[in-house]
Amino acid sequence: SSPEMRRPTRCLHHEPPNHRGRCESLLAMVLQILVPFLLAGFGTVSAGMVLDIVQHWEAFKYVSEIFILVPALLGLKGNLEMTLASRLSTAVNVGKMDSPIEKWNLIIGNLALKQVQATVVGFLAAVAAVVLGWIPEGKFQMSHAVLLCSSSVATAFIASLLQGIIMVGVIVGSKKTGINPDNVATPIAASFGDLITLAILAWISQGLYNYSHSYVSSLVCAFFLCLTPVWIVVASKHPASRMLLYSGWEPVITAMLISSIGGLILDKTLSNPNLAGIVVYTPVINGIGGNLVAIQSSRFSTYLHFHSVPGEVPEEAKGCYYPCRTFCGSGANHRSAQVLLLLVVPGHLIFLYTIHLMKSGHTTLTPIFMAVYLAAALLQVLLLLCIADWMVHSMWRSGKDPDSFSIPYLTALGDLLGTALLALSFHFLWVIGDQDSDVGD
Repeated sequence: SSPEMRRPTRCLHHEPPNHRGRCESLLAMVLQILVPFLLAGFGTVSAGMVLDIVQHWEAFKYVSEIFILVPALLGLKGNLEMTLASRLSTAVNVGKMDSPIEKWNLIIGNLALKQVQATVVGFLAAVAAVVLGWIPEGKFQMSHAVLLCSSSVATAFIASLLQGIIMVGVIVGSKKTGINPDNVATPIAASFGDLITLAILAWISQGLYNYSHSYVSSLVCAFFLCLTPVWIVVASKHPASRMLLYSGWEPVITAMLISSIGGLILDKTLSNPNLAGIVVYTPVINGIGGNLVAIQSSRFSTYLHFHSVPGEVPEEAKGCYYPCRTFCGSGANHRSAQVLLLLVVPGHLIFLYTIHLMKSGHTTLTPIFMAVYLAAALLQVLLLLCIADWMVHSMWRSGKDPDSFSIPYLTALGDLLGTALLALSFHFLWVIGDQDSDVGD
């Protein structure tokens, strides 16, 4: 049936119901967003602590271009896992996963597609890291290039496979328990995604660095690249994934390039020993911003699938975009934007104190440090939510499915904005001489 035939009649403010046809209350929305948000936040805190430790490993010290890979590979959760979560969440809410056969066709096709994209994007991320590392320095080392390619491809493939399986379990579980997967799937996709990806990258990079003078790195890269045709064959057997196999490359590749620029900023910032404390906070601010905007993007997409057809946007979204449109109003998406923005400050305070209690990082939580950090985090999420509103509706108006196209761009912009604002914050603290924050310790 068409989206119009499924349009709910009982919900206020044009709210899409969950897959059981029930309206979503404000309390239910807050609780469903809050728990995965905190879980995802602690996952990014753990990732920051891991990055703070592994930055001193030999592979990271002598092949500093690995830091350029970090946002691009962590961004795969936005490129692939969150996009998968958003597509399957919409499929659940509009009834496309009620049939067991249709459900497993969607799942298998999407997982195969994701492995193809992970392998290709992992390879291209390594190429981007090599180029971005070579241009400023003017030096090229083949051993470093091979190490970067092997580490990136292997990490992208393994992490994507593990997280894809977890994601399918979350979506299916949400459907069975009556929870709206739009609220929980995307943050859970990121909850341990950063930690898993960073741990795999560090382990593989250090292992291959120990064998950098042999053919091990080349064989590892060749092995994962040779599996790509198998995944292409599987993905091409399912109509939905077959279409994205040809048309879904633009957002993931563009997003990878945007994240790589964020990685270059991180690499150059870490070259200044006075700003070493930035490393533990980078996955946190990037991950939180990406998680929140992915929730809003997924909700927008579900709303549009219920209330309009591709090429036509609802009345309230017509005309020129203005920021008040995102936050001012009583509709479900206005309320979710307000809730997501209100979560930023208390959420980051919890995560900052967690890092402090774990004695990680190189900073002391002084009032000036916390004020500058929270201002950067709040500005990042405010900008992302406004961009999401404009981007999702623009894509829908042009006939593109925002489930497949918007989240990669938004999470990549989250990485770039988060890293850039955090770097500016640490530079500012260093310039004003906030000695108590021990920024350069």
